[in-house]
Amino acid sequence: MEDKYVVPAQTRIGHVHLKVADLDRALAFYRDLLGFEVTTMYGSQAAFISAGGYHHHIGLNTWYSKDAPPAEQESVGLFHTAILYPTRKDLAFIFNRLQRAHYPITGASDHGVSEALYLDDPDGNGVELYWDRPKEQWPAKPDGSLDMYTRPLDLGDLLAEIDKP
Repeated sequence: MEDKYVVPAQTRIGHVHLKVADLDRALAFYRDLLGFEVTTMYGSQAAFISAGGYHHHIGLNTWYSKDAPPAEQESVGLFHTAILYPTRKDLAFIFNRLQRAHYPITGASDHGVSEALYLDDPDGNGVELYWDRPKEQWPAKPDGSLDMYTRPLDLGDLLAEIDKP
């Protein structure tokens, strides 16, 4: 009988690498709007970007996708890239920035364990911007498993977070 393997608790997703049609347009979104920093460029075909000086959290390339149309919504592939913000206030700041830029949001949800904003990047790739509530606040079912849900996120209350000390 084979032992069940459980991935170590410290394991995390290190980065996502996206095929994009236009590198400059992708950088205008991820760098200029969301605020990621470019760590390196591979000519005019790829860029690696990060938060806080990590080698890269997101890779962007046009190697197989230059000037290509977005992927079909009803096809297999990446559903969304989730970007985890450290605090609710940080999520409020990016939401305010998106609003000021008139960038369209496709959804905003309270999942019990987290609060999330949903949008699409310029290539139609889904992006989730979210923060996690402290683990001790996560809702649980009677058997101890998570009781995640999807409820509307109060965006006014989120924006009010900016003015809190």
